[in-house]
Amino acid sequence: MSGTNSPEAVKKLLENMQSDLRALSLECKKKFPPVKEAAESGIIKVKTIAARNTEILAALKENSSEVVQPFLMGCGTKEPKITQLCLAAIQRLMSHEVVSETAAGNIINMLWQLMENSLEELKLLQTVLVLLTTNTVVHDEALSKAIVLCFRLHFTKDNITNNTAAATVRQVVTVVFERMVAEDERHRDIIEQPVLVQANSNRRSVSTLKPCAKDAYMLFQDLCQLVNADAPYWLVGMTEMTRTFGLELLESVLNDFPQVFLQHQEFSFLLKERVCPLVIKLFSPNIKFRQGSSTSSSPAPVEKPYFPICMRLLRVVSVLIKQFYSLLVTECEIFLSLLVKFLDADKPQWLRAVAVESIHRLCVQPQLLRSFCQSYDMKQHSTKVFRDIVNALGSFIQSLFLVPPTGNPATPNQAGNNNSGGTVSAPANSGMLGIGGGVTLLPAFEYRGTWIPILTITVQGSAKATYLEMLDKVEPPTIPEGYAMSVAFHCLLDLVRGITSMIEGELGEVETECQTEAASSPTQSSEEQEVQSTSDQMDKEIGIAVWEEMVNACWCGLLAALSLLLDASTDEAATENILKAELTMASLCGRLGLVTSRDAFITAICKGSLPPHYALTVLNTTTAATLSNKSYSIQGQNVMMISPSSESHQQVVAVGQPLAVQPQGTVMLTSKNIQCMRTLLNLAHCHGAVLGTSWQLVLATLQHLVWILGLKPSSGGALKPGRAVEGPSTVLTTAVMTDLPVISNILSRLFESSQYLDDVSLHHLINALCSLSLEAMDMAYGNNKEPSLFAVAKLLETGLVNMHRIEILWRPLTGHLLEVCQHPNSRMREWGAEALTSLIKAGLTFNHDPPLSENQRLQLLLLNPLKEMSSINHPDIRLKQLECVLQILQSQGDSLGPGWPLVLGVMGAIRNDQGESLIRTAFQCLQLVVTDFLPTMPCTCLQIVVDVAGSFGLHNQELNISLTSIGLLWNISDYFFQRGETIEKELNKEEAAQQKQAEEKGVVLNRPFHPAPPFDCLWLCLYAKLGELCVDPRPAVRKSAGQTLFSTIGAHGTLLQHSTWHTVIWKVLFHLLDRVRESSTTADKEKIESGGGNILIHHSRDTAEKQWAETWVLTLAGVARIFNTRRYLLQPLGDFSRAWDVLLDHIQSAALSKNNEVSLAALKSFQEILQIVSPVRDSDKPETPPAVNVPVPVLLGSISGPGLSRPFVRTDSIGERLGRYSSSEPPTVTDELEDLNLWWAAWNTWYRIGSESTKPPITFDKLTFIPSQPFLTALIQIFPALYQHIKTGFNMDDLQKLGVILHSAVSVPISSDASPFILPSYTEAVLTSLQEAVLTALDVLQKAICVGPENMQIMYPAIFDQLLAFVEFSCKPPQYGQLETKHIANAKYNQAEWVALNYVPFAERSLEVVVDLYQKTACHKAVVNEKVLQNIIKTLRVPLSLKYSCPSESTWRLAVSSLLKVLSIGLPVARQHASSGKFDSMWPELANTFEDFLFTKSIPPDNLSIQEFQRNESIDVEVVQLISTEILPYANFIPKEFVGQIMTMLNKGSIHSQSSSFTEAEIDIRLREEFSKMCFETLLQFSFSNKVTTPQEGYISRMALSVLLKRSQDVLHRYIEDERLSGKCPLPRQQVTEIIFVLKAVSTLIDSLKKTQPENVDGNTWAQVIALYPTLVECITCSSSEVCSALKEALVPFKDFMQPPASKVQNGES
Repeated sequence: MSGTNSPEAVKKLLENMQSDLRALSLECKKKFPPVKEAAESGIIKVKTIAARNTEILAALKENSSEVVQPFLMGCGTKEPKITQLCLAAIQRLMSHEVVSETAAGNIINMLWQLMENSLEELKLLQTVLVLLTTNTVVHDEALSKAIVLCFRLHFTKDNITNNTAAATVRQVVTVVFERMVAEDERHRDIIEQPVLVQANSNRRSVSTLKPCAKDAYMLFQDLCQLVNADAPYWLVGMTEMTRTFGLELLESVLNDFPQVFLQHQEFSFLLKERVCPLVIKLFSPNIKFRQGSSTSSSPAPVEKPYFPICMRLLRVVSVLIKQFYSLLVTECEIFLSLLVKFLDADKPQWLRAVAVESIHRLCVQPQLLRSFCQSYDMKQHSTKVFRDIVNALGSFIQSLFLVPPTGNPATPNQAGNNNSGGTVSAPANSGMLGIGGGVTLLPAFEYRGTWIPILTITVQGSAKATYLEMLDKVEPPTIPEGYAMSVAFHCLLDLVRGITSMIEGELGEVETECQTEAASSPTQSSEEQEVQSTSDQMDKEIGIAVWEEMVNACWCGLLAALSLLLDASTDEAATENILKAELTMASLCGRLGLVTSRDAFITAICKGSLPPHYALTVLNTTTAATLSNKSYSIQGQNVMMISPSSESHQQVVAVGQPLAVQPQGTVMLTSKNIQCMRTLLNLAHCHGAVLGTSWQLVLATLQHLVWILGLKPSSGGALKPGRAVEGPSTVLTTAVMTDLPVISNILSRLFESSQYLDDVSLHHLINALCSLSLEAMDMAYGNNKEPSLFAVAKLLETGLVNMHRIEILWRPLTGHLLEVCQHPNSRMREWGAEALTSLIKAGLTFNHDPPLSENQRLQLLLLNPLKEMSSINHPDIRLKQLECVLQILQSQGDSLGPGWPLVLGVMGAIRNDQGESLIRTAFQCLQLVVTDFLPTMPCTCLQIVVDVAGSFGLHNQELNISLTSIGLLWNISDYFFQRGETIEKELNKEEAAQQKQAEEKGVVLNRPFHPAPPFDCLWLCLYAKLGELCVDPRPAVRKSAGQTLFSTIGAHGTLLQHSTWHTVIWKVLFHLLDRVRESSTTADKEKIESGGGNILIHHSRDTAEKQWAETWVLTLAGVARIFNTRRYLLQPLGDFSRAWDVLLDHIQSAALSKNNEVSLAALKSFQEILQIVSPVRDSDKPETPPAVNVPVPVLLGSISGPGLSRPFVRTDSIGERLGRYSSSEPPTVTDELEDLNLWWAAWNTWYRIGSESTKPPITFDKLTFIPSQPFLTALIQIFPALYQHIKTGFNMDDLQKLGVILHSAVSVPISSDASPFILPSYTEAVLTSLQEAVLTALDVLQKAICVGPENMQIMYPAIFDQLLAFVEFSCKPPQYGQLETKHIANAKYNQAEWVALNYVPFAERSLEVVVDLYQKTACHKAVVNEKVLQNIIKTLRVPLSLKYSCPSESTWRLAVSSLLKVLSIGLPVARQHASSGKFDSMWPELANTFEDFLFTKSIPPDNLSIQEFQRNESIDVEVVQLISTEILPYANFIPKEFVGQIMTMLNKGSIHSQSSSFTEAEIDIRLREEFSKMCFETLLQFSFSNKVTTPQEGYISRMALSVLLKRSQDVLHRYIEDERLSGKCPLPRQQVTEIIFVLKAVSTLIDSLKKTQPENVDGNTWAQVIALYPTLVECITCSSSEVCSALKEALVPFKDFMQPPASKVQNGES
């Protein structure tokens, strides 16, 4: 009021007052003089006050009665102009608060008069208002009078006045209460004892109240009286009053000043005693009224409800409930029950509308609702008010759909136009038409043909009513169609929103309190804490109980109504709101742990998402689904929960296949379904933590939707729209197409958000997904249709985002995925595997805390499912598994640590039958491991690597893999070699640890090859693996493995401890040899057509047997080489000689195998081990082999690492050997005795091999095995080397054995197909290598005997025997058993025939050897004693007697020359020993030999040339010469018979023709003139020699001569005869030849006779010679010139007989 107190304002007031008074006096000058005077005195009065007082306003107030008086008088004039002026002046005074109580009373009385005269009514009202609002001077009676005045003005004829008065009354009533409030404020600090109000005390004497309060009390009490149509106590003078106005006033007071009623018992009393009964009384017509009930049926006519009063009553009720609920619990129960009743279908439309509006007002006040719940629903015998309200709304909404709206006078067609609100501009049925066209014009609900538009009513959360505000309407308004529905709809939404936000807010507080308590608790003392927490606990429990009760009370009704609305909604916004309500309720129930209700709401959303009547068992069997069959009793009405209507008039946006075992047709999704789906996603996304078991519902539904929409999982588990989705049945509109990515995105986000769930919720989610997946798996059994992969994909997504706590969900997650991996449906298991492997990879790459390297348990946990996958047989799964391993290796290989055994186990678990690609992938992994990761893995895993690599070698799917894996084993061995030191240290450490553990447990440490140190065991495992591969069925693998095994042992064997070699020999090498031998001997001989594909197989490998042969060869050679190069290591081992025997046994069985390749190789190995010179012993073995004067640097550098327990020396066998042989000092011998045993073992083996292999088989057929030449050659070549070591003990028996073998070996024939390679062409005289070897062997022996001790020389004869046996082969090739051999010339190369060798060169070489040897040994005792010479002659006799019939001409020539050589040496020896008789049997042999040779029965070939003939003749001549020089001169030392035989022979030789017949055989003897001559001469020389000792000899020679001469005589005679008879014809050639011979012989004889001493010639002989002469002469006539020339030669010598006869006479006389 500072404005009115300021000096300027006061000054202005004074001026105004004076001017007002002046104006008044002017106006009343004429008509009303008293007034004029009063006005003028007033001016003076004012001036005086102003002059005398400093506090002018206070002074004015004191004198206000006087000051006001002139104006009051002015009003009394009833002159409008004056009255207006006066009222204005009075108002001015009032506004400056200068009116006292008395003055005020006067003013009111004056106003009352004016009112009664109906003057200046508006001014009056204005004045009253100013008077009452500016100050509080008006009290009690005056006040009541003023109020009545206003009421009276309200009921005038003038509308403006009425309205103004009504407004004024309202303001005045407010002012009265405001004063009271102000009064209370002033007295608030003074605490007074309230006096208890007696219940029945007089209502007027409210003595306890202060003045303002009393006024207010009286006013309110009278308002109640008036409304109740009773007389007022205080407002005296009221003439009329309407109930509607009274109710409005009551409502405004109650609404504006609730504190007055709440703070003052008196007022509370009024409420209880007056207002409530009044309201209830006034409601009665509404309650009783039933629409449509005829009046006649009821006994008393029922008063019709009256809209204005009813509507105002409801407003009052709303206020009462809102403001005074706590005071009026019982009364409110009644009111609320009434409200609920008003919603009944039989009430008028307008009544239902306002009732709904009232309920809406309550619904936006959650705290109030909560109080209802606490006061009624939670009390035992009380009405369940809250529940009823909700249910009533539900049934109200249902009734709107089910009952066509009546109560509107208009037919439905006109309804739209009659609508007072005009909100629905289109006719109601336009909506119906729209349905047919598929387009709805307005947002509306539509259900089973009932179409209800949705009107926009209020902003959310405020209950702005329409009909409750229609205070001016008297008639019930027409309610537009859909209004009540819209309000009810909003009620539901606001109810849900209110409750949930309230409860969630409080829940939030409780939760944060809990947290802060937990945080702060340690600081409080325990007692305090306990006390506090128990009280808190109580509060919390009460709170929670209330919340639960609220939800339990309302959820059924809400759900029923919302579900129905959801089904009926055709408007996106409405649908959105409904869904939001269901969602918030679901989430709230979830938070409160109310499972049934939560599931029910979720089910509703789920059902909304799916097409109508979609068969989804989850939704129909869950507990919540019992709702669909339950009917709720709402106020005695049975309301079924409405099932979705089939004729949904929604826009179809997608058509797809239902997810079922047997899909029947297609299903359609509407945009509403998609909207519900989004809500569902939203629910799961934002409220996942409270879903618990209902994840099942949510996920099942999503799965079906995803399926219908054709979303398919992509990498990482996110769902993407499939491309050509299952068949043509899925149709998506563009609207949905644009939505799909969003939906799939939300879906992914939903599972991403699972990382924020607590562990329990997460488990619920995982369990739900797993059971979903199990269902999908069940459906996918037995058909190869596309399965639903939703659950698997989402399990993957969930796992990926929860890596930080993967341990808690790993087992259920991977356990389930492993089951999926075993599913028969390929797509299903493929995804299972995809999910599993992705999780494992992600788990390993995730940055765990602590890191995996420190958390080995977790790492093994993560890798474990990878291992588990190995038990699944589907190749596609295994491929995934292996690809995963490959990727893990590539990304995580360095940090696998303890996970290595698992990873390697996965590779090793691949079995042979699992297909090439699998094996290939697994192998790729292994290759990666071997190339990159050996150094990073624990050394204990190296053995696993070896095992796995070995197992790949054994896989027979892909040869290349097997071969490469052998390469890997080699690389691994190299790695062992390079890192030997570190590996050994680590393994030893580990071994110690394990040993300790084993001891603690009291068990024996069990590992392969146990006693060997761990590093050696590693090597042994490697060797054993390679050993296994060496007996693989495939030849290439065996070959490669064998080479690798032996190379590895060769290269790295030196790393092994000495003792370990024992294991290598027995467990690895001999074991391998045994297996190879067994396989080889049992191998199949069937021909293999081709090596798979187009590979041609060489004929030498075209049977399994031949292929195994190669393996056997390789293995045996390898073992032999190790024995050779590592002998210095092996020999010190205790059982070397046993090993040696085993090795020899293997060599023997190989050599005797019926396979040329193997047997030959066995001998090569034999040779190798026999070349061993005992090297330096291990103890003093230098670090490098002794390379004294070797030019080549053999040593590869000493590769010894620092500080190693043993030197790493590469002992290179060649280097060693070079070193050994070139070293100057002789090799030391290990142990003479032991060595000899070894060599004798070798000799025995050799003998067994030789005798077995060369023994001819008993029967022969195509397949008989006959050893090959190279084999035999090699066999024999071994002997010399072997002999060097055993010569000291070699005796005759051994020699005998050797002989048998040599003989048999040489006798073996060659198969015709091999002959071109082995045999020289027949004409060349060359030895085969076998024959050379045999001779070499004998040569070695003979040389040894030669330098050996005396006792060895007894072996000479045996050697001669052997050689001579060979010599015989020249004419009589040896037989090989019963085998028929063909001569080489006749062999057809293409047939399997056996060809006899050309033994001639061999026999001849043997002969040469014999001659040589004999030349050296002729005088040896043994040679003499054993009749060697005789044997030689006997042997030579064969070729000599055959002569031209010998297979080769050279043979007999050589035989002759040899005989001559031998005799030249042997005859003197024989003569020497003549007396001993040792040679007696030789002479006849010799004689026969000469005989057979010189007079051979064989015919010379026709094509013999003259030169040849002469050459042959000269040989004969040589023989005769030998006789004449070496034999005949020593006749006295020679047996007589022999000399006789010789003589006979010479005799025979000197005669040309012995028989008279001309045979073919003797034709060409004519040619041997020289020979005859020689014989003759010798004969003669011998005959006439003066050395004749015995007459017998002389007789022999004489007889010989006479026979000779006699024969000549006969021949000549016959010739002459024939010549004469033949006449001109020439004689036969033979005859001519013979005659020529005879003639020549005669001439020779005469010559010889002349040369001999005359005394040696018998006279008779001469007589016979001369007697020939006439016969010779007779021949002169012959015609042949040859004969003539011969005759000439024969006749010439006769000249010596031409002597004078005298001497003859003399002679004759004497």
